[in-house]
Amino acid sequence: MDEDGARLPLLLEAVLSVGTDLELRATLQHLVDSATELTGARYGALGVVDPERRRLTELFTSGMSEAERQRIGRIPDGHTGLFGVMVQDPRPLRIDDLTADPRASGVPEGHPEMRSFLGVPIRVHTQVFGNLYLTEKRTGRFTEEDLALLRVLASQAGIAIGNARLYETARQRERWIEGAAAVTTALLTGATAENALMTVAEQARILADASAGVVLQPTPEGGMEIVAASTNDDPGDLVGTTIAPGSPVLVQLLGGEPVFLEDSATDPRMTTHVRSRFGPSMMLPLQSGGKLIGTLALPRRRGGPPYSAVDRLLASQFASQAALALVLADARHDRERLAVYEDRDRIARDLHDLVVQRLFATEMMLESTRRRALAAAPGAGSATESGTAASTESGTATTAESGTTTTATASDSDLDESALLSRAVDELDSTIQEVRTTIFALQQPPADAPASFRGRVLRETGGAAALLGFQPSVHFSGAVDTLVEDEQAGKLLAALRGALAAAHRRSGITAITVEVSAGAEGVRLRVEDDGTPPTTVAWP
Repeated sequence: MDEDGARLPLLLEAVLSVGTDLELRATLQHLVDSATELTGARYGALGVVDPERRRLTELFTSGMSEAERQRIGRIPDGHTGLFGVMVQDPRPLRIDDLTADPRASGVPEGHPEMRSFLGVPIRVHTQVFGNLYLTEKRTGRFTEEDLALLRVLASQAGIAIGNARLYETARQRERWIEGAAAVTTALLTGATAENALMTVAEQARILADASAGVVLQPTPEGGMEIVAASTNDDPGDLVGTTIAPGSPVLVQLLGGEPVFLEDSATDPRMTTHVRSRFGPSMMLPLQSGGKLIGTLALPRRRGGPPYSAVDRLLASQFASQAALALVLADARHDRERLAVYEDRDRIARDLHDLVVQRLFATEMMLESTRRRALAAAPGAGSATESGTAASTESGTATTAESGTTTTATASDSDLDESALLSRAVDELDSTIQEVRTTIFALQQPPADAPASFRGRVLRETGGAAALLGFQPSVHFSGAVDTLVEDEQAGKLLAALRGALAAAHRRSGITAITVEVSAGAEGVRLRVEDDGTPPTTVAWP
C-alpha cells in the first residue's frame, strides 16, 4: 500500500499533464510518457486506431532512441501480434512472459527484447480511440495495481483526447473555411478561367496536406481531363491526363458521388498512368444545380497517411463551395463580356449613325463642288476676240491684234483647286472605308474566332500587326462575305499571309494597305506597302 500511495501523486500529475495541452499530438505524446513513468515500464507506445479500417494509423513511442525507431521501420498494421489482438478486441491485457504467449508473434525485426506486457484501450466517449502498450517493467512484472492505475489514466486521457480532438477539428474547420473564403474572393475579383481552376487546386492541396491538387473537367468524348494541377514538383506530366469514358471512378463521379481511395496505385478503379505515384486519394465532384462541372482530386504520396472522416467531410464542403464560386465567377465573366459587347455595339452604332453619315455627306458636297469647278475651268480667262491662238503646251493665250500675251491664271487655279478637291474626296472615301472596317471589328467578339470572311481577313492583319509593329490598313469593297466562296477564301488568305510575311522581311516598311473587292468580275486582293521601291501584290 505504501508503494501504491506513493504512486498516487504520480497519477495525479500524469492526469494533469495529459489534460494541459489542447494540441492533439502533444497530448498523445504526454500520455505515453506519463504512462511509462507511472508504471515503471522501459518502453511504451500509443497506437491510434482507425475505426473504419480497424488498423493502426499512428504510433507514439517512449523509451526508444531515434536509432531504434529507425531500425524498426514502418509501424505495425494492427492486424498481427498483440497490437492486432487489442485492435480487434479492445480489452485490458496483461502478460507476464511474451516469449511463452503465441499471440505475441510478428514482432518487427530490430525491436528491443520484451517479456512483460500491459495494454489498455483508450476510449473517447463510446468509441475506441487507440491502445496503450507498455513492456519491460524495470522491477519485474506488471501487477493488477499497475493495470488499475493505467485504466484510470486511460479514462482521464479519453476526456483529454476528446477535448483535443474537438479543438483540432475546430482549427481544421477554421482553416478550410478560410481557404474557401480565399478561393471565393480570388475568383470573384476577376481571375481568368485558368487561374480560377489553379486557385482551387492549390488551396485544396495545401489545406488537405496532399501531394497534389488537380481539377478535372469533362471532355467531349465523355471522359475527364486534368486541366489544372498544383504540386510541389513539376505538374507538367499531370496536365492533360485523361480518365477514359466508362471508367468505374468516372461513373461514380458522374453520379455525384465522391470517390475515396485507400491506395491509388493499386486500386483497380484507377486507370491513369500517373496513379503509381500516389497513395490515399479523394476525388470530389464539383457540382452546381445538379450538373457536374468538374472534379477536385487530392492524392497524397505513396505510403502517406489515409484521410480521416473529418478530412473527407471538410474537403467535400470545400468542393461544394468552390463549385459555387466557379459558377459565380463564370457568370460574372459572362456579364462583363456582355457589357463589353454592348458597349462596342453602341460605339459601332454611333460611328455608323454619326461619323459615317457626316463623312459621306461631306464627300458628296466636295464631289459636287469639284464637278462645278471642272465645268467652269475651260472658259475662265481664255475667251478672246477672233484670231486668238491657244497654246496648250504653255498654258497661255496670245491675241493677234495687239500682240500681247495674257496668262490664263484663272484656268490653272481652277485645275489646282479641282486636284485638291479630288484628293479631299479620295481621303474622305478612304476614311469612310477605315471607319466601316472599325465598325465591323467592333461587332466581332474579341475572343471568338470570326466565321465571316471579313473577320478572317481582319484576324490575319491583326495577327501580322504584332510582328510588323503597326496595323495594316484594310479596305473592303462589295459584298465580300456573300460572294467569296470557301475555296476562294482559302487561296486569298494564303496569298494575304504570304504578302504580309514578305513585307515583314523587308526593311523600312511603315505602312501597308490591303484592299479586298468582290463584284461581277470576281474577287480581287491588292496588298501595297510604302517601301523603297514600293511593292504591290495582286491576287489572282
